Amino acid sequence: MSRIHHDGPVIVGGGLAGLSAALEAAPRKVLVITPAPLLEACSSAWAQGGVAAALSDGDAPALHAADTTAAGAGLVEAEATRTLTGDGRATVEWLAKLGAPFDRDAEGGFEVSLEAAHSQARVARVGGDGAGRAILSALVTAVRAADHIEVWEDGRLKSLIQDATGRVRGVLVARGDRRVEVIAPAVVLATGGVGGLFAATTTPAALLGEGMALAWRAGAEILDPEFVQFHPTAMDVGLDPMPLATEALRGEGARLIDAEGRFLLGDEPGADLQSRDVVARAVHAARAAGRGAFLDCRTAVGAAFPHEFPAVFAACMRAGLDPRETPIPVAAAAHYHMGGIAAGSDGRTSLPGLYAVGECAATGVHGANRLASNSLLEAAAFGRRTGQAAASEFGGQGTLLPVSAGAELPEAALAELRQGMSDWVGVVRDEAGLTALIALIDRLEAQWPGAAPVTAARLIAEAALDRHESRGGHWRSDYPQTATEARHTRIRRKKRATAPKQTEAAL
Repeated sequence: MSRIHHDGPVIVGGGLAGLSAALEAAPRKVLVITPAPLLEACSSAWAQGGVAAALSDGDAPALHAADTTAAGAGLVEAEATRTLTGDGRATVEWLAKLGAPFDRDAEGGFEVSLEAAHSQARVARVGGDGAGRAILSALVTAVRAADHIEVWEDGRLKSLIQDATGRVRGVLVARGDRRVEVIAPAVVLATGGVGGLFAATTTPAALLGEGMALAWRAGAEILDPEFVQFHPTAMDVGLDPMPLATEALRGEGARLIDAEGRFLLGDEPGADLQSRDVVARAVHAARAAGRGAFLDCRTAVGAAFPHEFPAVFAACMRAGLDPRETPIPVAAAAHYHMGGIAAGSDGRTSLPGLYAVGECAATGVHGANRLASNSLLEAAAFGRRTGQAAASEFGGQGTLLPVSAGAELPEAALAELRQGMSDWVGVVRDEAGLTALIALIDRLEAQWPGAAPVTAARLIAEAALDRHESRGGHWRSDYPQTATEARHTRIRRKKRATAPKQTEAAL
């Protein structure tokens, strides 16, 4: 075990949120720690849709905020949402200045597309469906050129380091066989979501909710962990993770059908552009009934597929399927975590010295159901704010507490957990399934104490069991009604607790 002192923010995570924070923390020295080379194993690089922002003459941040609030099913925080949507244009322009090659119209403005639950076209795209990788590539170039940023591309977070007052003072990181304690005035968690906890997912399998689990273990407040968004058009072609067929395809007129060619959500032109939870349940129900679910792009996109949606087209062709001639088989798969570490728009959490941003954070802007393409906006906009805030921290002087790391979860055990999560805390949930899942989690916890993926799974499962209603991405077949009063789930670890307990607070 070695220890180093770093005089500036330590950022754990190399996606859009983490790198935005790193760039904006200048001139403070920044250490970015990721478990894999930049551009690998992060959801940002896989995003297809784009960045939602009020960019056209007929749009406005207030309209964007209204759509965000409507999608969030009663749990969207108004002030954070106004901040997010108000930052929209400036964020897109900042990304473009860094080199993100957004699609442009004939006048040189940002070309925007329509996606589900948006009242109008406002999603800035890159190359049709290549926004995530193109935007992140521009940031990676800027980060590698920045004198104030150092990057470790082989570091995995094992624990947070705290002092006797509870302040977060650094991180314990594994670098191969070595363990390194990094002491710093501020720690920013940008560790991504929880998709890898599910057997059916569109996200990198390495995203296991470990940042959320370790923040909870340190005493940070966790907000709404039960709310997981399932993307309705993951391509069911036998791959793990599942390739994504972007929602923009339905924005262009592609339709969801069953094996007999019948529309899943009705024949109205906009039926397939309802909120993601509604569409995901329709896909799930069709498959459960044996009817199958397919995305038919033949008429809406057809011959234009290779140049309009090159990433989806390439994925289809690799799977031996030509979407110009054959409907794409789809399934609902874990895609985005609305819950996470409770944080403000500047990343501040309930623990001094700890910040969280991106998908591991829950800022209240997504509520119970994220509006399409708001995630890249939040990552960049709040990433910038978080970097600036973390750069203002100058640490503490308390006595450091001993650090311990949880057990490593073996591959076979993780596979069992992933299947249980998809089976029992997926698109449709009930008490029997959630109880069975918690029993599995209990057994895994007994065998591998403190394993972070098991802790993250417990936070999700217990909160889902305790929420006796259906709202947004959380659907209980035994509690199908939505409660009159919208309530957040707020969880904090009690001293010497062995399992997370839920409390709720009214909005």
